[in-house]
Amino acid sequence: MSDFLVAVGLVLCIEGMLYALAPGIVRRMAEQLPMLSDGALRAGGLAAAIIGVIIVWIVRGA
Repeated sequence: MSDFLVAVGLVLCIEGMLYALAPGIVRRMAEQLPMLSDGALRAGGLAAAIIGVIIVWIVRGA
């Protein structure tokens, strides 16, 4: 459970840094989201999830 909480904390830190360092870019990206199809959003989400699993797998030593 502590690993999960650390992961959530890291996600919040990284996302917070994006909003703090590049708010204009984040806003423009958010404005583009409604223009993407559901399939494109699903594909992007799935790709991010797979990359995340691979990173955790590599760091944890398979």
